[in-house]
Amino acid sequence: MSKKEKDTCDIYCYDEPKVQRVQKSLEGQNIHGMVKMFKILADETRMKIAFALCEEDELCVCDVANIIGSTMATASHHLRTLNQLGLAKNRKEGKLVFYSLEDDHVRQLVQLASTHSGDLITNGK
Repeated sequence: MSKKEKDTCDIYCYDEPKVQRVQKSLEGQNIHGMVKMFKILADETRMKIAFALCEEDELCVCDVANIIGSTMATASHHLRTLNQLGLAKNRKEGKLVFYSLEDDHVRQLVQLASTHSGDLITNGK
């Protein structure tokens, strides 16, 4: 699209049945929760952790701290945030705490982001 091309409609019209269908569908959605989930994953450190948990089914806090190059306190804070939103789960084994992704949907979301992140760079966006 050249700079002179408009990216808006030249006239105002809309497909009323389509708009009403989508509006009704939106009413049943927890948009706030969806936005919160993406905001949590928009943090570079938390995305690294989520990616690491895609690579390995389970990692202890010590492993995560070393992977992301942080202190255990920082890693623990980010893991707790992922856990509180329901993106990750944990289990304690003796003095160690292990984290894993909550379910395969989170894994799919992270893998999808990984797959398409290269497109953003190559398309200049």
